[in-house]
Amino acid sequence: MILIYTQKLTPRISYIFKHICLRILGIDVLFTSVIEEFISHTGPKISYVKKPLGNELFFQSYGLLEQQGFESIDITVKKWGDTFGFFSVSAQSHLPFDIFSASFYMISRYEEYLPHVKDETGRFMASESLALKEGFLHQPVVDIWTYIFKEKLLEAFPEMIFPEKKLTVHPVIEAAQPYAYKQKGIFRTFVGYANSFFQGKLRNIIARTQVISGLKRDPLDTFKWIVNKATRSKFNLTVFFLLGNSLVFDESMNTHRQKFKMLIKYVSDYKEVGLIFSYGSLSNYELLKSEKRRMEEITNRSLGSSMNSEYLVNLPDIYRHLVELEVKKDYTMVFRDTVGFRAGTCTPFLFYDLDYEIKTPLVVHPAAMTTFAFQKKYASDIEKTINSTINAVAKVNGTFTMIFSNKDFAYTENNKVWRNIFSEKLDEYAQ
Repeated sequence: MILIYTQKLTPRISYIFKHICLRILGIDVLFTSVIEEFISHTGPKISYVKKPLGNELFFQSYGLLEQQGFESIDITVKKWGDTFGFFSVSAQSHLPFDIFSASFYMISRYEEYLPHVKDETGRFMASESLALKEGFLHQPVVDIWTYIFKEKLLEAFPEMIFPEKKLTVHPVIEAAQPYAYKQKGIFRTFVGYANSFFQGKLRNIIARTQVISGLKRDPLDTFKWIVNKATRSKFNLTVFFLLGNSLVFDESMNTHRQKFKMLIKYVSDYKEVGLIFSYGSLSNYELLKSEKRRMEEITNRSLGSSMNSEYLVNLPDIYRHLVELEVKKDYTMVFRDTVGFRAGTCTPFLFYDLDYEIKTPLVVHPAAMTTFAFQKKYASDIEKTINSTINAVAKVNGTFTMIFSNKDFAYTENNKVWRNIFSEKLDEYAQ
């Protein structure tokens, strides 16, 4: 345990110190605003104020954690050894930057509350993020800063013992379109045939006919392969299904059919199943509630994990809805088309509502990448980027989460790299 002296304990201070000390380093924290109590404490202790009390281990507060609400901040990012830092403080501080304010800025997604340009789907774009603009999107900076802080603690208190941590590998699979041709219904099948005919796609017509007649397996039905590989591996896996309407007509299917429900039950017998909230439900609480209830009826268990269609995170409204629905974990904190750490961390964190200044029970599981981000990349480039990212996470004993699609494992030559990464590469790191 470590005692932290602060002049006034705010919800922000409590939140970020508990995240850094407890969730990342595994040590408990206690706060005090009583100087006498701090001075008389004989165990590990630090002060987080504007000026040091004496010769204690002092980390200067930049001031962000004592504020309420949010406003535009002029941020200057500087190179700091092998990483970067911002919110510079005086030389009296044992670190040149207020890593606690900077960490809060990153994982609260402070910048996503500020005015910004959205893409055509309404998403916060990587190009709008401080991390991409300043060149540190590829680093889990919050975790890196935390381990620098840990070094300072051990220098001052060598008797401190930290629990051992190791890399956690947790791939997830987004199965918004589980089938290419099956379970489409008569109308969608007819439209599919018509589109293929008018576009001159004879192979699609033949493939659809073979699948519907039972002569050939649906190319996107890769779930037996996924389950087989995942049950033999050492990593965790969550597979997400969509029950609402897809934005693309061709990808939609009748999710009320018994065979589709049996697919979800089959996967849930082996690995965790989550729900993709449909795009239309993200602004409609009653629709969110209905989709959650349907998934729970299919699996006969409460819904623990969800992700949002199109990777849309409209803060803070959608996360408030998830809190109200008692969804425990969200897996949407990722940039769809850019590799990197959107929230600057590879450690799951509790959603902090900046409007209400409260910590919520919703655990946000940040992902480092989606396979979509690698479109038109060579296999060698893909493997190099993934290895580099996993190694960055391993250095801070974090959680490496990558989002695949069931489409990535269809038996085509281009998908060979994804099958290899999922079935071999991730398992190597998970050992």
